[in-house]
Amino acid sequence: MNFWDYLGSHHQQLLFDAYQHASEVFQCMLLATVIGALIGVITYRSDWAGNLATSATSTILTIPSLALLGLLIPVVGIGVAPTVIALTLYGLLPIVRNAIVGLRGVDPQLIDAAKGIGMSRMARLVRVELPLAWPPILTGIRVSTQMLMGIAAIAAYASGPGLGNEIFRGIASLGSKNALNQVLAGTLGIIILALLFDAVYVLIGRLTIPRGIRV
Repeated sequence: MNFWDYLGSHHQQLLFDAYQHASEVFQCMLLATVIGALIGVITYRSDWAGNLATSATSTILTIPSLALLGLLIPVVGIGVAPTVIALTLYGLLPIVRNAIVGLRGVDPQLIDAAKGIGMSRMARLVRVELPLAWPPILTGIRVSTQMLMGIAAIAAYASGPGLGNEIFRGIASLGSKNALNQVLAGTLGIIILALLFDAVYVLIGRLTIPRGIRV
């Protein structure tokens, strides 16, 4: 059976796996974005706190994904839970780092002007600082998403959902007639999903970032 025949006969399973893969990455990115942005907001005013946040999330990223899943499985079991926790942790670094850099890069004169018209600290953060820091934060989200697309495939080790199952089935049956087709289908599916997600982020950037800031 050639690759195209394999796609034709297994398209329903592949589409279901692709949906699960996209769904888990999307949900984990939402969690990572909220947590990462909060960490950035809390720590950006202090050099030591910002460095600590960046160092901590960098350390998480150095842990091999299989090792992290292996540590989580005895605690939370197999399936969705270890996958969500691992992907969310791995997605933090680019968001935290870019949130801190973006918030620190806001022009102090703009903040002083906001103070001068009577804005509270929270109002300045929400209406001035975060909107101006949004471009680097969005860049961090894009980087995290591309990373998680690949890392999510390893979640099949913990019986997680997604296209990683297709790849692992192919690896487990090396030598069979469909082994290469399974690995190739899973890999290409992840690449296509990554490109689609990135295109959505580009569109979001065009809709949410004023032209002057983009330039």
